Amino acid sequence: MSEQIQLEALVPNEMFGMRLDQAVAQLFPDYSRSRIQGWIKEGELTVDGKVIRPRDKLSGGERIVVDARIALIEEHQAEQIPLEVVFEDEHILVINKPSGLVVHPAAGHADGTLLNALLHHAPEVAQVPRAGIVHRLDRETTGLMVVAKTIQAQTDLVEQLQSRSMGREYEAVVQGVMIGGGKVDAPMGRHSKNRQKMAVVGIGKEAVTHYRVLQKFRSHTHIRLKLETGRTHQIRVHMAHINYPLVGDPLYGGRFRLPKNSSERMQETLKAFRRQALHAKKLELCHPYTGEHCSWEIDLPEDMQRLLDVLRKDAARYDYEL
Repeated sequence: MSEQIQLEALVPNEMFGMRLDQAVAQLFPDYSRSRIQGWIKEGELTVDGKVIRPRDKLSGGERIVVDARIALIEEHQAEQIPLEVVFEDEHILVINKPSGLVVHPAAGHADGTLLNALLHHAPEVAQVPRAGIVHRLDRETTGLMVVAKTIQAQTDLVEQLQSRSMGREYEAVVQGVMIGGGKVDAPMGRHSKNRQKMAVVGIGKEAVTHYRVLQKFRSHTHIRLKLETGRTHQIRVHMAHINYPLVGDPLYGGRFRLPKNSSERMQETLKAFRRQALHAKKLELCHPYTGEHCSWEIDLPEDMQRLLDVLRKDAARYDYEL
């Protein structure tokens, strides 16, 4: 199934000398540049009845016509999977993702994903690419995610992500005691040997993470992080890169270590925490329809709260200054 898109506009004279793709992006702001580029390349966008190149210049007065189809998501089934909805209107949906929920179907996870849940909760997202998912959280990472319910909202949210105007803050528990906060500015790319992993690489894509200390323990630190960029596994890779890997991280956590003289409860808690201790705590954005500044913050999940409680009691047991 697909949705028919039909658009038409006259190029104003003030766009004289502008590239076709740039002009169309201004004429039809509800659609992303990548989608517009696809229409041009597929011949679904014409200028005075002709197909021209994205870089070709306009003179003003031309008639732009789009006659395209957007494929709807039909290969994935709607599934009644519970969602914790934090905010919802006709344009966007903000959820608190639980640990263990895969965001998008992939090899080994054909169903039971957030996408399947969204198709059931808001069937209209079937008309939006990727069911409105504009950013992802790893399977075991918890916290706030925004989903677009319309193509227009998706275009706007993607632009906010790309311009870095969308604010995303996380909380994590890392191994080791940090002296203070800081910034990791280290480019990232695919790991040279393990294709399931990302790594800091010299010729990778820009990746910047800011972090500050919330609380120190005997052998761990509770931190708050803010992303400038949104690379895959960015926080996990950056923290491991500076030798403060996330507690429980199965990919980047390194060799499992127990603090000296740990209580039995402390040992059991750390051994049982087998996911990265990472939570998307805060989300800020400009509402794609009203323009209003929106902000949401969500409590840590129970497993991270229990972990922090055990770490505090361990620190108090040894009169460690928190």
